[in-house]
Amino acid sequence: MPVWFMRQAGRYMEEYRAVRAKHSILEVCKTPELAAQVTVQPIERFPFDAAIIFADILLPLEPMGLRITFEEGEGPVIHNPIRSRADVDALLLIEGEELRFVAEAVRLARRALDGRVPLIGFAGAPFTLASYAIEGGASRSYVETKSLMYREPVVWHRLLDKLARVVTEYLKNQIRAGAQAVQLFDSWVGCLSPEDYREYVQPHVRLIFDGLKGENVPLIHFGTGTATLLELMREAGGTVIGVDWRVPLDEAKRRLGPAVAIQGNLDPVVLLAPRHEIERRVESVLKQAGDEPGFIFNLGHGILPTTPVENVQAAVELVHKLSQR
Repeated sequence: MPVWFMRQAGRYMEEYRAVRAKHSILEVCKTPELAAQVTVQPIERFPFDAAIIFADILLPLEPMGLRITFEEGEGPVIHNPIRSRADVDALLLIEGEELRFVAEAVRLARRALDGRVPLIGFAGAPFTLASYAIEGGASRSYVETKSLMYREPVVWHRLLDKLARVVTEYLKNQIRAGAQAVQLFDSWVGCLSPEDYREYVQPHVRLIFDGLKGENVPLIHFGTGTATLLELMREAGGTVIGVDWRVPLDEAKRRLGPAVAIQGNLDPVVLLAPRHEIERRVESVLKQAGDEPGFIFNLGHGILPTTPVENVQAAVELVHKLSQR
């Protein structure tokens, strides 16, 4: 079974920390040579079956008109959050030239990978981007986001339509630069009910996937906390649906049917556990997948920064060993 991990290039690796000791995260993202270097680091270290370009999901928001900084211990902070119709109207509909450094990083990473593994591009999904833009950063309750959604549905749909159109062009540019698959991250969409997802989110995600159909690459549709949304996500689009640890792979396959592949779903915290527990959990995931094709082994979200490198190595090797057996 093929295996790659979300956030497989990151702070758990000393090679990455060495780069970050000299450069901010935005400097790495906006310097194609550095972004490509970081992208390839885990491929040099572990037997992963794919690389994913190093970037940040919030990159499209900056050229659209939002002021973003990354604060130590706090993460991204948006200093002019969206709260009104005027704020949404002021957002620019960029077409990709403003993010050409990501496309160039894709080209450089493809060259450095030299065919060893495929390269995945990615972008944040409209709801997740909107939640950051409205809240001004990460949130637990999404009060401002949902309040705008319920109070001003016309403004909400205008915002998500803009984000969807920008993301579509952004992903197209990554594909045309050499990305051999792309993943749409909807990390926070699990906070919505199925009714709200269908009304306020699904049409905009469908716009993205419909816009990418002609690109002829696998399209991965991923979210966390989406146990109640899987069928709606399938309807929205994607040739692969990513699931987290809250949904067993066999259940996901029954619910989603044969038309899509399934990606998932080890809890990232398991990689902090003793070796025997990692082995038990990896084996459990592979048992859920069974012998059928159409599964990609991944985590249910990104690798945690405190994850021991040797545990990542062990998990990847176990997936290869046990799935071959």
